[in-house]
Amino acid sequence: MISGGFFRGSARAIAGLLAGAVFSFAVLADTEQVQYSPNFKGTDINEFINIVGMNLKKTIIVDPQVRGRINVRSYEMLNEEQYYQFFLNVLEVYSFAVVEMESGILKVVRNKDAKTSNIPVVGEGDPGYGDEMVTRVVQVRNVSVRELAPLLRQFSNQAGGGHVVNYDPSNVIMMTGPAAVVNRIVDIIQRVDKAGDQELEILKLEFASAGEIVRILENIYKSQGRAEQPDFLIPKIVADERTNSVIVSGELQARQRVIELAKRLDAELKTSGNTRVYYLKYAKAEELVPVLKGVSDSIVAEVQGGSGAAGAQGARRSPGTGREISIEAHADSNSLVVTAQPDMMRSLEDVIRQLDIRRAQVLVEAIIVEVFEGDGTDFGVQWLNANGGGTNFSNGNTIPIIGVAAGAAQASQVTPGSTTTTIVDGVPVTQTSPDSNRDYSLLADVLGGLNGAMLGFYRGDWAAVLQAVRTSTNSNVLATPHITTMDNQEAFFLVGQEVPVITGSTTGSNNTNPFQQVQRQEVGIKLKVTPQINEGNAVQLTIEQEVSSIGGATAVDITINKREIKTTVMTDDGATVVLGGLIDEDVQESESKVPILGDIPLLGHLFKSTSVTKQKRNLMVFIKATIVREGSAISGISKAKYNHIRAEQLLRDEEGIRLMPNTKQVVLPEWDDSLALPPTFDRFMQEQQQPAEQQPATGNRD
Repeated sequence: MISGGFFRGSARAIAGLLAGAVFSFAVLADTEQVQYSPNFKGTDINEFINIVGMNLKKTIIVDPQVRGRINVRSYEMLNEEQYYQFFLNVLEVYSFAVVEMESGILKVVRNKDAKTSNIPVVGEGDPGYGDEMVTRVVQVRNVSVRELAPLLRQFSNQAGGGHVVNYDPSNVIMMTGPAAVVNRIVDIIQRVDKAGDQELEILKLEFASAGEIVRILENIYKSQGRAEQPDFLIPKIVADERTNSVIVSGELQARQRVIELAKRLDAELKTSGNTRVYYLKYAKAEELVPVLKGVSDSIVAEVQGGSGAAGAQGARRSPGTGREISIEAHADSNSLVVTAQPDMMRSLEDVIRQLDIRRAQVLVEAIIVEVFEGDGTDFGVQWLNANGGGTNFSNGNTIPIIGVAAGAAQASQVTPGSTTTTIVDGVPVTQTSPDSNRDYSLLADVLGGLNGAMLGFYRGDWAAVLQAVRTSTNSNVLATPHITTMDNQEAFFLVGQEVPVITGSTTGSNNTNPFQQVQRQEVGIKLKVTPQINEGNAVQLTIEQEVSSIGGATAVDITINKREIKTTVMTDDGATVVLGGLIDEDVQESESKVPILGDIPLLGHLFKSTSVTKQKRNLMVFIKATIVREGSAISGISKAKYNHIRAEQLLRDEEGIRLMPNTKQVVLPEWDDSLALPPTFDRFMQEQQQPAEQQPATGNRD
């Protein structure tokens, strides 16, 4: 017998095979199926592959790194399928693998190179078997592939042809390796991927609050250390406030422990009353009392309506039966003291929990700009004749020439002195009074209203006055008020002064010493805003904005210029809107002239007076609302404003004070987030009264 040989036989060639009795042979009766009896000893692996390819009539490509000798012997006859699996088994033992291409060609490569080759992807219908290389993707439904994959790698030769990879987004496992190993891993996955006991149990409470019971149970399981227990042993507990029930899911024993503990906690209070104190975190106790009383009245009315007359009598029992409800506020501790039965207590507790929340704030930033420009020109010529006649104009800033002439005439008059003679002791005495001074009061009053330049002259009986003035007024008011207020809380901003305004007067006896009633009126820049945060990031603003100033004095009192906007707008968080704008331009031209003479070109200016005024006012208001939901955001906004003021102070300090160059100005310190307020007086006194053993010990030297 030739070692390492393979011989095929059939019913047609039995005679030939009997003649070669020295060879291994295969016998098959009544069929055409070929059987093999492999027997190799010290055969080169490449020769082994060639013999298999010849017998199976397969084209086999061998990797150059495939080397070695094999020893194998079979004592049974193998059909073609078994023979092929025998071939794969031998190669797998010697760390080689076969990759079958779509064309039917076989490639023999090393195990570790097989997993990167074109290995077919199989499924549940055709999983493959034996040592043929396959790739399979398995969907895991009840456990995490991230935790399962490290365990599965223990069953696969990762250094050879095996490979296990998990994909978290789809929660799938991808495996490559021999079909037998892959199928074994799939079987393990199917056994592990079992949903836990997901049955639910509902426990309806009679006395206790479902939310409170759930809070206690969760604290108990949290203190036991959930990280040390498997997830399926940790029950899930949820409170249904509507039906006052506790819903428990999880493993049977865990559910039973939770339900047993909840039943023991659901016990009726020994006292006839049920009083609890709720310490509020954000809301004010005094403001919640009317709300809670209204809720309790509504619940009692609902019970009366649903139970009929008998139920109504039962719902409002006499004092001492436990149905009376008491809700009081303790302002010093900002807490609520509620006395009610468990069912009513649960309803009120739910209302308190939903109302006692941190409310958002709104930062309102406004830019108010008012620009005023005013220009005026007055020019006029007036004539006067001593014998009568002339021109007299009083428009604009023009002073009438008649008033000037009257004042000049009065100032030019001198009252002569007088001489008197009296007899004193028979002797005549003569006294002479000096001339009196000139009276300039009328002229001063007339010229006191002069604005600009006035040139006058007279010659003979004629006098003339030339007046010219050019006025220019510029005003720029800029205010940037910033207000932070709570949601639905009004905020008010004022920069200005309080001006006294006479509102009434009462005369005394004989019309002397009149009594006047004066009221202070705020004048300046006002901003009143009430924000309301709607669902999402929209803010509704109710705004009253006013810019007022003192216009001047009248015969009765002063005049106040006032521009006011009242509106309600809706804006997004951080958006800027224009509330109102006023652009006002007023041009007035006044001309007084002598008919016919004033119309003469050029020379007509000697017989007329012209006054032109132009006023332009521009007012714009911009509003920006920013929602602030966290305390850290407030700190960031404050830091930005603080640094802005500090930068202004540093700039002024660098520029110095004129005429006082060596004087340092006050500058704010740098912003420090770690700065803390000093302790309150009560806290300071508590620290001072600590026992001596808690104080730092100080020893005496020997």
